[in-house]
Amino acid sequence: MSEHSAAIAWRRETPDFAYETFNRDHDWTFDCGISVRASSAPDYFGVASCVDPEEAFVASLASCHMLTFLALASKKRILVDRYEDEAVGVLDKNEEGRLAVTKVTLRPRIVFSGENIPGPDDLKQLHDRAHRACFIANSVKTEVVVEPRE
Repeated sequence: MSEHSAAIAWRRETPDFAYETFNRDHDWTFDCGISVRASSAPDYFGVASCVDPEEAFVASLASCHMLTFLALASKKRILVDRYEDEAVGVLDKNEEGRLAVTKVTLRPRIVFSGENIPGPDDLKQLHDRAHRACFIANSVKTEVVVEPRE
């Protein structure tokens, strides 16, 4: 098995600590040395030019699905030239009445080449297998829907 870590650092930059005015921006630093400026979503007084946790969650699900899909396609000798996704997450109240990202819709657009191009049924099976094998999707209660685009 493996471990994965991220360092999070925040410092108050406002004279007060009132809910409406304290700064939400902070840094995420990963073990590879990359640092990302993050904040809460603008609806929650965050900085729009920063990545918010909800966006990162959606990107994490989309990225995991893509990487799993690519691994499965590679093993089936299906040549993938390009994979793009415009994933969307919905923040809503869950069954307990708490705010949660309740649904993430993945909208992958994939370009194949070569002799082994999957048909619609094969593509659906690949996406289903990728979803079932995705580490992140297996770790959350969020409904994840895959709607491939042409």
